[in-house]
Amino acid sequence: MEADILGGGIGGLATAAGLTRAGWRVRVHERAAGLSRDGTGLGIWPKAMAALDRLGLGDRLRELGSPQRPGTIRRWDGRRLATVDTDRLRRRTGEGVSVVARPDLLGLLFAALPDGTVRFGTPAPRPGECDAQVVIGADGAHSATRRELFGRAATLRTTGLTVWRGVVDLDVSEAGEVWGPGAKFGFTPLAPGRTNLYAVLPIPAWSRDPGADAALLEKRFGDWPEPVPGVLRQADVANLLRHELHYLGPALPSYVRGTTALLGDAAHAMTPDLGQGACQALLDGLVLSRCLAPATNDTEVRAALREYDRLRRRPTQRIALAARWLGRVSVARRGTPLRDAVVRAVSAVA
Repeated sequence: MEADILGGGIGGLATAAGLTRAGWRVRVHERAAGLSRDGTGLGIWPKAMAALDRLGLGDRLRELGSPQRPGTIRRWDGRRLATVDTDRLRRRTGEGVSVVARPDLLGLLFAALPDGTVRFGTPAPRPGECDAQVVIGADGAHSATRRELFGRAATLRTTGLTVWRGVVDLDVSEAGEVWGPGAKFGFTPLAPGRTNLYAVLPIPAWSRDPGADAALLEKRFGDWPEPVPGVLRQADVANLLRHELHYLGPALPSYVRGTTALLGDAAHAMTPDLGQGACQALLDGLVLSRCLAPATNDTEVRAALREYDRLRRRPTQRIALAARWLGRVSVARRGTPLRDAVVRAVSAVA
């Protein structure tokens, strides 16, 4: 059996690894000239790590990454709102959260594939132009495959938020987010001497001006509690990734049409507020490859894709909705005392 995978990101490569292990012949079409070197740190949560274990890659990921330290959510005046206890998670599940650079995760997945599986520098064909038994649209948030299957009704919607993301040469003692009225700043230890950062403001992503960006970030975050100012001082603002935050809306009625399936951001592009985009793409890839593995004919392929849709669509859409809600709450301009009280209460119960 053969599969054409349109897109060589995390979800596409994970699916290719799973199907290859099951004996399928796989072609991955990736328009970029090589693996992406962009991106910052990704948190790999226990279920996603279990998916990598099933692909035979979990132990190597643990070597490449580092355990995420316990963290906090605080107000801009330093008051604590909630604790993210990754040590407790490890005690409860036997697995914590591993932080890994996105290029390292892509390289790990790529290395698991036979030579020639990924065809770099080749525009992805349209689903109808592929002659494989199944076509998998893993072509990201701006997915052409999604437009082919569902038209423009389901498209990216802007949140009105702009994010700056990057990595700086600095050690911080814990992971954390700081919430203010109309602003948010996050930081996560990535490796010894390296820290992942992100800053979010409810403004449109106008034409880039590094000088204006630096002045704006200093104005909004320069007097926040440490380590926010220290992290910001280490950042080369001109080299930070900067873009609007989007989500897919409305939610798709299915991730499958005929013998074509969508996964990852192509199926459920979400805001990064729960840190689940990469994890859900990995889980999509594992579940899809496991569903398809025993299929030997068209009828079985269609049944396998329906099962994939049943298993993955509602969970991922719930996570996308929760992420969007949290993103809006975290940068609220008004009602912050009520927001903070609710977050403290939920944290106490959790």
